[in-house]
Order: sequence, then C-alpha cells, then structure tokens
Amino acid sequence: MSKDERPRRRWTLIGAVAALLLGGTNVAAAAEPAPVAAETVTTTAAATAGCGKAPTLRSGTHTIQSGGKSRSFILSVPDNYDNTYQHRLVFGFHWWGGTANDVASGGSDGDVYAHYGLRRLANNTAIFVAPQGIGNGWANTNGEDLTFVDDMMRRIEDDLCVDPAQRFALGFSYGGAMSYAIACARASSFRAVAVIGAPRELSGCSGGTQPIAYMGIHGISDNIGSGRALRDRFVRNNGCAAQNPPEPAAGSATHISTSYSGCRAGYPVVWAPFDGGHQQGPVDGCPGCESGARSWVKGEVWKFFTGEQPPTPTTFRLRGEAGGRCLDVNGANSANGTAMIIWDCNGGANQLFTQNGKALQVLGKCLDAPGNAAAGTAVRIWDCTSGANQQWNLNTNGTISNAQTGLCLDVNGANTANGTAVIVWTCHTGANQRWVRA
Repeated sequence: MSKDERPRRRWTLIGAVAALLLGGTNVAAAAEPAPVAAETVTTTAAATAGCGKAPTLRSGTHTIQSGGKSRSFILSVPDNYDNTYQHRLVFGFHWWGGTANDVASGGSDGDVYAHYGLRRLANNTAIFVAPQGIGNGWANTNGEDLTFVDDMMRRIEDDLCVDPAQRFALGFSYGGAMSYAIACARASSFRAVAVIGAPRELSGCSGGTQPIAYMGIHGISDNIGSGRALRDRFVRNNGCAAQNPPEPAAGSATHISTSYSGCRAGYPVVWAPFDGGHQQGPVDGCPGCESGARSWVKGEVWKFFTGEQPPTPTTFRLRGEAGGRCLDVNGANSANGTAMIIWDCNGGANQLFTQNGKALQVLGKCLDAPGNAAAGTAVRIWDCTSGANQQWNLNTNGTISNAQTGLCLDVNGANTANGTAVIVWTCHTGANQRWVRA
C-alpha cells in the first residue's frame, strides 16, 4: 500500500494484529485470545497546524525552552515529506546513561536500528523524535519531562503534518519508565506505548487511570515481577480479563507474546516476556545475544503500533558484528573468482545482496565457496549454479553457514580492518562470524 493510500485519520488495532503477534516460528502462542475484530478506533481529530505549511523543521538536533530549561531532541523527518499527509509521530526515549543520539543513530547496530529499529520499518510514513533526558535520565521531577513532551509535540505539530490519533512512545529501561509515565499521564494524547525492560515507575505515574493500548516486553531474569506489575495497571484500566499469561522457560532462548482477551475496544494489552535479562534487543535462539538489528522486538512493536507486517527488504547488506564493516566484493569487480572482503558499509552495488532461496546474490553472481572447501578457504563470487557450495543458511545466532560443508562465513583472523579477507571456517559463533542484515 502506498503512503497516499493509507487512512489519514484513523488508527486500527484489530484481532488480526493479535494473531500476527502470536504467529511465527519463534513465538510460542498462549491460550488463543478472544477475537477483537471490533477494535477499530476512528477519530475525527483535526489535522495539526503544520498540515499544508511549508516546513521549517528539518531532520537533525533542535533545541527548545521547556520549563525554564534548554532542552534538545533529534528529529527524523521522512525523506519524501509531504505536508498534506498526516504522519505518525513516534517518540523513542533512551535508557539510563544513553543519549538521544544513541536512539536516533541506532548505536552500534547502525541505521537498521535507528529509533529502536522502527524508522526503517516505517518506510517514510512517520516522523521520529529522540528526546534527550536531563543527566541522561528521565527522573521527570515535578513532571518536567512530561512538560517537555508537550512542548516538543507543540513545536513539531505547529510545523509538520501529524495525525493526532497516531502518536506513539517507546523506550528501554529508564526510557521504558518514561514511556510508562506517558501512558499514565498522557493517555488522551498518545495512542499506544511499548515499555521495554522498565525496572519500575522511575518516571512516576501521574494519573494512571485511563486506558491506552499497552505493550510490555521484559526479560524473565530481569525482575520480571516489576514488568508484570506495570502491565497489570493497564490490564485493569483497559478492562481486560485477568489471566496468567505464559512465560518462556529459562534456557528456551525464545519469547512468548500474549494478547489479553476481553479488553475494551481499541485498548489491547500485549505481554511479551523473553528468556533473557535486562536487554532491549534479545535474539530468539541465541542465548544472551544482544542485537537490535536481529532482534524480534522491533518487528513486534511495529505490528502492535500499526497493524502492519514489517516489510522484508528486497536488498540488504551483511554487516559483521565484530568490526561493523560490510561483506564486500573486492573492487566491485564482477568477474568470476573475485574475492570477498570486509569494507566500510556504503550503498555500493558490490555490498547489496538479494536472497534467492538459499543463494546470496550480488553483482549478478552468487556467493560461492569452492567445492568442498576446507576451513580457511577464501569466499568468492561465481556464476550461479544452484550447487550446494552456493547455498547458505542464515542462522538465528547470526552465523551464515555453507550448506555443503557446514563451515561458517568468517572474517579471517578476527581482523576488523578494511580489506580483510572473508573465508569459511569451523563455526564457533564468535563476533567475526556473526552478521546482521543492514
């Protein structure tokens, strides 16, 4: 669906969303939730003042006065911004000791995790805000951080075209606590929140009696009782049926998403505990792994907020976790036998892959390990033959193994320098063998 085909003044969260949240090979379903097909909320909220205006706000850092203090936020405006289209507005709050830039840039995961990974999934349909907390936290003293949120919304919506019925907030840890404070105090302004690993009500809970669509994500070994208590306030507020949703067992390396039944129309609650600790990017099937780029979290939050399946990229880069550099065809040479190396990630065609079954194609050739290659053999490109030596398994632990030999794609010697050769080697799941789509 193109941007201009999307409904402009409504936000829908229906039973199909719950089904999506419960689907997938890595998500164990709880008891089947009652259908909530009637949960369509149609609003008649007026367009914001910025609709139809030539915008003055651009992507980047902005400073405003709020509560007598100078406060800043990083704004991400769609590349193809249209002042007649009412955009979603998404606030992403950083964790304790984190920064607005960590959220806006995606940190060590890069652009694929910018704004908790939602910016790419939005595909230019949303405006993103990464606010900076005082002292890199969200104490919300005397409600000053809530006032800051109000002031940011006013500044943004006076200049940009926003759908008032599609404001969202999410965050991890202290940022989750701030998102929770918004759920408590600004339920009439925000449509939904996703609270990830909030330790407790660190940012307060002024009000806390109104319903709001609520998603809680929490590690079972991370004071899970606190996450349950935060969730239960909105189970009550939203009129959901009381239940004890299942949680994954320690050692299962998975997560379970449960959509509560009986909630008021338009106010669902989803609980998604996972086998892990204090993490924002847990990876199913990879115990202890922390990778926003590979985590299931961003996809489930996006589905919860919008009802849309996250898009599958048609082209992608493969970025090594060890040095942050990308799998690259040396010199952009498309000749058979050209070696694979790592290089600074860029938009070059020699770093852009497509997946055809288990074949990884680049520059019209296939990623190839010579037949029955031994450990230490250099990886190359070659005409596609459908041979097993050109078939690769993209494993949940981040490794990429050759279907013929079982050896893994490996950055030679764990070197992180540009130009380092990429080989196949015995799989050990070290950082020089873990790759993310970027």
